[in-house]
Amino acid sequence: MERKEYSAGMVKLSFWFTEFRKVIQLFNSGKTMEEIRILNIKENIFSAPTTARSIQIFNTVLARVNSLDATFCKLFEKSDISTQKIIALIAVMNADSLFFDFVYEVFREKLIIGSNRLSDSDIRIFFRNKQLQSEKVAGWQDYTLKRLGSCYKTMLMEAGVTDRASGDREILKPILDFTLIDCLKNNNMELFIHALTGVR
Repeated sequence: MERKEYSAGMVKLSFWFTEFRKVIQLFNSGKTMEEIRILNIKENIFSAPTTARSIQIFNTVLARVNSLDATFCKLFEKSDISTQKIIALIAVMNADSLFFDFVYEVFREKLIIGSNRLSDSDIRIFFRNKQLQSEKVAGWQDYTLKRLGSCYKTMLMEAGVTDRASGDREILKPILDFTLIDCLKNNNMELFIHALTGVR
């Protein structure tokens, strides 16, 4: 994966699975991303409350879709809903290096040690470690880190890999479809398999 500069921008973003699916469906039907962008401005295809929000959703979803090879888009439409959500999660991870590190270093480690609980203290420790490794993260306010951690928990929950409990979340280990595993391997994305299944 292409490593990007750490960002706290995800505090303003959502999982946007329905919107992700709509963009992929339009793309698979033959529309270009520019045509989808124009369609969104004209018809508000995401039913966003404002034009600015509609544009933000499109730009975010576009970055996520564009981070993946086109073979993922074809696989997406053939997949069941749980696999589609995993593909959407992979796209979020691929578009945001800090979130990828969180899944790889925290979620994966939980699976490796056989723990099925994700706690707020796990998230705090992750950010504390990142503050030691990155001057940029070290400069973020505690409020920002708390919001970012909450956002990460929501992303995992909406992807179906944790439950919805308040406080500690139960980890629901995903079972990756063989075709998705092959697609990841064919695109040199084995680390994503490791991150989501707990492989060392």
